[in-house]
Amino acid sequence: MAELHENKLKRLIMQSNRRGMKENDIILGNFARKNIGRLNFDELNTYEKLLIENDQDIYLWISGGKSIPSQFEKIISKIVSSLRT
Repeated sequence: MAELHENKLKRLIMQSNRRGMKENDIILGNFARKNIGRLNFDELNTYEKLLIENDQDIYLWISGGKSIPSQFEKIISKIVSSLRT
């Protein structure tokens, strides 16, 4: 049975807030609460894949400490842009 879109959004927001690394809880939690409903289908699926990645890697990609894998470049760019607003 396919997950309802509304349930998926709620799940991703919860996963964004409970990363295990406080910095990512704040960054991803704020991003998800403010922007998750604005992501298109592909962006949402990419964001879901990003949340499976290691917290240390995610933080380094966002902070510019490590090269971003090409599959995550667009969504990381959106996350970084959201930090500036």
